[in-house]
Amino acid sequence: MDINNYITSSCSISNGAVAKNRESVFAHEASTPSDFLLSVYQNFNLSYPKFYKMDVLSKLGWLAGEVLLMDGFDREAYQSNEVGIVLANANSSLDSDIRYMNSVADIPSPALFVYTLPNIMIAEISIRNKFKGEGGFFISSKFDAAFIQQYVANLLNNNKLKCCICGWVDILADDYKAVLYLVEKTQTENAVLFSASHMDSIFDAVK
Repeated sequence: MDINNYITSSCSISNGAVAKNRESVFAHEASTPSDFLLSVYQNFNLSYPKFYKMDVLSKLGWLAGEVLLMDGFDREAYQSNEVGIVLANANSSLDSDIRYMNSVADIPSPALFVYTLPNIMIAEISIRNKFKGEGGFFISSKFDAAFIQQYVANLLNNNKLKCCICGWVDILADDYKAVLYLVEKTQTENAVLFSASHMDSIFDAVK
């Protein structure tokens, strides 16, 4: 018997704009990705001092996670180990790697070195939300919705997880894009079937 899971929420951050469920919720012109992400943080009145210490990749993923879970996610419905995070990108932590290597010429920066692994971003989202379920980070040249869908569906259908945040978070220099999906077993209002085609439709609409 086929088991259906559902995309109950989505969020994208790219090119100076933030969208929730395909609708724009914030836009701002900024000279750098860091400046833009700070404006997102301030716009949503977030309060998390550790945000300022994160690298840009983690800030991007963390903010996308914050917006994704706003207004509708029922935290009380899940135990901490029932929510997982599965992400992918093309450039790993290269943006932070370059910044760290540049610091080596003077004094190596431990603050930058901490972020020279892309799965640190998953840790930042997990710590913020107290999620303790399975996590995974994959590197691919482009967004592979079919692979992510199959991987996450396996976790849900085999009861490894009851809920999963999945998607794409990537940045290199001034080029950045995050598209996250909240996947749950229960169909809610306006939810769509968790499928590669629906994931691609949301992803491809983000410029």
